[in-house]
Amino acid sequence: MGNILVIDDERPIRRTLSEILEFEKYKVDQAEDGEEGLKMAQENEYDVILCDIKMPKMDGLEVLDKLQDLKYDPAIVMISGHGTIDTAVDALKNGAFDYIPKPPDLNRLLVTVRNAMDKNDLMEETKVLKKKLNKIKSANIIGESTAIKNVIDVINKVAATDARVLITGGNGSGKELVARQIHEKSTRSKASLIEVNCAAIPSELIESELFGHEKGAFTSAHKQRKGNFENASGGTLFLDEIGDMSLSAQAKVLRALQENKITRVGGEKEIKVDVRVIAATNKDLKSEISKGNFREDLYHRLSVILIQNPSLNDRKEDIPLLTDFFTKQICEEHGVAIKTVNKGGLNELQKINWTGNIREFRNVMERLIILCGSEITATDVITFAQPLSQS
Repeated sequence: MGNILVIDDERPIRRTLSEILEFEKYKVDQAEDGEEGLKMAQENEYDVILCDIKMPKMDGLEVLDKLQDLKYDPAIVMISGHGTIDTAVDALKNGAFDYIPKPPDLNRLLVTVRNAMDKNDLMEETKVLKKKLNKIKSANIIGESTAIKNVIDVINKVAATDARVLITGGNGSGKELVARQIHEKSTRSKASLIEVNCAAIPSELIESELFGHEKGAFTSAHKQRKGNFENASGGTLFLDEIGDMSLSAQAKVLRALQENKITRVGGEKEIKVDVRVIAATNKDLKSEISKGNFREDLYHRLSVILIQNPSLNDRKEDIPLLTDFFTKQICEEHGVAIKTVNKGGLNELQKINWTGNIREFRNVMERLIILCGSEITATDVITFAQPLSQS
C-alpha cells in the first residue's frame, strides 16, 4: 500500500507503531535516532515519515528541516510526548504534514497516514495530468510557408546545441511552441522544461520565483524553497515575456548566465546550475534598451540565436493546414463528428486580418465548430468569425 519510515528513539513506540501500520498492509522501516532516519530517507523513498521530536544526536525539528532537501516529497508527520502548541505550530510552518501527540491515538494516527497517502496519490495524478498537458502542448509546428519553414530550419540547427535563443513575435504567434520544439529536439529533452511568464509574476516576487529563497528571507518565507533556475537544472528554462522583467531581476539573470551560479533570496551560498535558457518577448528589446527598460548586456547574452516568429498575416498560405489541424483537434475535444470547411470558407478565413495570430485563429475556429453545421461555409465565416481587428 505504501512505504513508511518510523523515526523514534523509544523502541516500544517504534515497535507498536510498526505493528499497527503493518497490520494495515503498509511496509514499515524503523530508525532509532534522527541521524539514522535521515540517512535511510536519503537512500530510500518513503510515502510517509513518522518522526519523533525529542531524540538524541539530532532532534526531530532538525531532521524535518533536512528532509526538505530530499529529491522526493514525503509527507512528514511529527510525533512527541513533550511538545506544546508552539512546537506543533513550528513543525507545521516548517513543512510537516501533521503533528500527533504521544501516546498517539490509534484512529487519529491511521486517519493521518491515510490522508498523507491520499495527498501523495493526488500529487502523482497531478504529475500524470501535467505530462498529458505537455503532450497536448508539444504538437508539431503546422505549416508549409517559406516563413515557417525558415523557423523550423533554425530550430533543427540549434536544438542539439546549448546556445541561448531569443524568440520574438507578436502575441499568440506560437513562441512557446517554438521553445518546446527546441527543448524536445535537444539532448536535454528527458529533463524538465520550466516555463516562467515574467509578465504574470509581480516584480516583488519574480526574484524568489526564479532563484528561490531561504527560510526567513521575508515574512511569508516559512521554509526554504528552490527557484526555477534550480528546478530546471539539467533541462531548459523558458523565460516568456522577458521584456517585462524588472531591472533588478535582469541583473541577477545576467549573473546566472555569466557564471552558471545563483544565490537564493536571503542566502549567501552560491549554487551551481546547468540550465539552457530560452527567452521570448513581443516587445522591441532594442527600443526598450534605448528607453532604459532593458539591459543591453543581458540582451546580448540572450540573443546568441534570434528567431523571429512570423505573424499569421505573414503566412496566410498555411491557413488551410491550420484549419484542418484545429478542426480535428477541437471536434475531438468537444466529442462531435469532425466538420469540414469548404473552399469558400477557407477563402474568407484567408481574407481576415489576424492581429491575434494563431491564438485568435484557434478561438475563431472553435466558435465556428460550435455554432455551424457539418460543413462550414463562406457565409458562416462572414457571420460568426468576427475577430477584434474587424469588429
